[in-house]
Amino acid sequence: MNTSGLNPKGRAVLVKPYEPTIAQGSIIIPDSVKANMQTVEQRAIVIAIGPMCWKEEDVPRASVGEHVLISAYAGYMATGVKDKEQYRFVNDRDIFAGIEE
Repeated sequence: MNTSGLNPKGRAVLVKPYEPTIAQGSIIIPDSVKANMQTVEQRAIVIAIGPMCWKEEDVPRASVGEHVLISAYAGYMATGVKDKEQYRFVNDRDIFAGIEE
């Protein structure tokens, strides 16, 4: 469910970067470093899909709620106007794989 207040248009896909579960005893990364790492992070959850995404492909590359891999440094970082969470707009072609949990 998209609670961000951000709605992708055209070929844009709204994703939310996430970190895989970290085992106890791992190194703790400060929040300031995490914010910078989100522009490089390649793991994301699809939040919303623009109406023109994958029109020329037989099967969509992703669906809402799916965990995916995206191109590093792709897209635009944005803060949700409603929930103040960090999101990223990427081009539909920047999604290149689904992640099986």
